[in-house]
Amino acid sequence: DTTGVFQLESAGMKRYLKDLKASSFEDIIAMVALYRPGPMQFIDSFIRRKHGEEPITYLHPGLENSLKNTYGIMIYQEQFMQISKEWCGFTGGQADTLRKAVGKKKIDLMKKVKPQFIEGAVKIGGATEEIAETFWSQLLDFANYCFNKSHAACYALVAYWTAYLKAHYPDAFMAALMTADMRWTDRLAIEISECKRIGLKVLGPDINESYGDFGIVGGKRTIRFGLSGVKNMGKSLIEDIVIPERDKNGPFKSIFDFAKRVDSTKFNKKSWEAAIKTGAFDRFGYSRSDLLFNLESIQAYGAKIQKDVGSGQTDLFGAMGAAGAIPEPEIKPAPTQYSEKEQLLWERDLMGLYLSAHPLDKYDLYFEEQTHPFSCISAENNDKNIVIGGIITNVRTILTKSNTKMAFVKLENKTGEVEAVVFPSVFESCGAKLVVDNVVRINGRVNATDKDGRPTSEIKVLAETVELISDEMLENYQRTGSKLAEPVAAPKKRTYSKSSAERVSTARTKTEEEPPRIVAPPKDPRKERLFILVENPNDTDLLTGIRRLCDINLGCQEVILVLKDGEEKKPLRMPFSVDVSDDFLTKLRDLVGADNVKVS
Repeated sequence: DTTGVFQLESAGMKRYLKDLKASSFEDIIAMVALYRPGPMQFIDSFIRRKHGEEPITYLHPGLENSLKNTYGIMIYQEQFMQISKEWCGFTGGQADTLRKAVGKKKIDLMKKVKPQFIEGAVKIGGATEEIAETFWSQLLDFANYCFNKSHAACYALVAYWTAYLKAHYPDAFMAALMTADMRWTDRLAIEISECKRIGLKVLGPDINESYGDFGIVGGKRTIRFGLSGVKNMGKSLIEDIVIPERDKNGPFKSIFDFAKRVDSTKFNKKSWEAAIKTGAFDRFGYSRSDLLFNLESIQAYGAKIQKDVGSGQTDLFGAMGAAGAIPEPEIKPAPTQYSEKEQLLWERDLMGLYLSAHPLDKYDLYFEEQTHPFSCISAENNDKNIVIGGIITNVRTILTKSNTKMAFVKLENKTGEVEAVVFPSVFESCGAKLVVDNVVRINGRVNATDKDGRPTSEIKVLAETVELISDEMLENYQRTGSKLAEPVAAPKKRTYSKSSAERVSTARTKTEEEPPRIVAPPKDPRKERLFILVENPNDTDLLTGIRRLCDINLGCQEVILVLKDGEEKKPLRMPFSVDVSDDFLTKLRDLVGADNVKVS
């Protein structure tokens, strides 16, 4: 139940927490520190030791006091600092010097500290030199992933707070969580799904019940979508104009009451359309199609009344209290009624997700039996075969350096979204199927590493086949009663070097049968890096311009900023990646100079 709980909501973390059965705050601190690349290898042993399924051992009895809370496994920087003081006789200052050496991987400093450490372990700790050397070698390995406990404890405390709030005040907690994530629609989709799972209703925007943020309505267990989360209805418009009017003069009685009471110069046509298309005016009994068709006359009615009131003009009948000083326009039936699918697409475009229904509702059985859940797209399943299904919400096609097309496809199901990478060899046969709003089934491999093979949080699926799921296929599908097996490791593909291919070609005689042509795999564009040389690191306008340009061209290529300091050049890896398109490069070269931009 840890969806929404700080640091504890990934699929892998949930699985470990089920096995761990945390019984103390120390357990949460340890899991926060362990669930990262490197120390993850010790999680299973940590859990087994906690439950008495594996003996708790120490390299030397003098280490027990420092390691007993983590069942003999060294997890934190503070532990080896404590060991250096209790086992080796270090002062606090010496222990902190060791921490800096290990934490920042300062090899020269570690070599300098080592003799003192070994000597202290032997003389004060009573260890043999061999044991002291063994522990020191473990400490060198520990330097690759060491974490400070104070940091992990702060994370764990916030995790505890959020878990408590979710357990005792689920509606208020989820409303606050969705408000915080209002601009991250992939998170919203997960959180709305979680609300449904724990029995909370999440209703669409309503002009009389919604506030700017997500909020509880009707007492408990029902949450209204925040109006500020709707595109073209910003926070200031809602909280400075709409909500104050509603609080001051009561709920809006009709669509015309709203039109005449809310400032028509602020609540413009785009705001009206957004409110109509997301259902904020559904309570007044008109279809969204009819309201859109009559929008101009509704706006004109409201603007006319506001103009007359502002100029002091008052109709005789209005002054006498008679209804209809300015007659309300007739809501005429729209010649075309928009379909449910079109209205769902409005919701997705304006709120970032489907709320009243989902276009994949009728695919539930098919996806349950013929695809893996998105939760399988995880670091633990790196390089494993997987089958996923969903609706295409975005396609970004690029040209590689060899002038072949490939694509990055955003695929969404009812629980979340994922990006699939379609390389040229696959794009050639399935490119026509990669169309927004198509429902597809993709067979591919989980990719949870970057171009250098390091673990990354940007987990993708490398597509190998793409199949379009047609209405006819869905109608003819029969329940099987079984699900796909868990993802399995993909078979290793045989690769050939250019030189070996040339040797095969050279050794072949004219009478020999023509062997299969060996084609080198296409270069992965994610392995390209963009280098930007900044002549003057103090030029904040230039740095801001570079960041803005990168922000609107996000993609998969790593960015290295090279800062010039006199004769020295200092490379700095940026925490984002870009799409190195021709247009982007042209603008970047205009900004920093053609000679200061390089892609390799």
